[in-house]
Amino acid sequence: MNTLRISASIRSYRRERSMSQTSFGELFGVSAQAVSKWERELSCPDITLLPEIAKVLGVSIAYLLGAES
Repeated sequence: MNTLRISASIRSYRRERSMSQTSFGELFGVSAQAVSKWERELSCPDITLLPEIAKVLGVSIAYLLGAES
């Protein structure tokens, strides 16, 4: 799994839309601390969240995982 791709996508999406880590996390039922860890590459979102994260970001799961450009 390419944590850099996931981290960059989440950070970019959130910043483009002027969303806080709290409001982004609320979309997926996680804390702001969890989002912060995702963005800092300290952890990755739970695999069960990937379909919804990909949908919200407007990309495929394969893109999030770094399997496609």
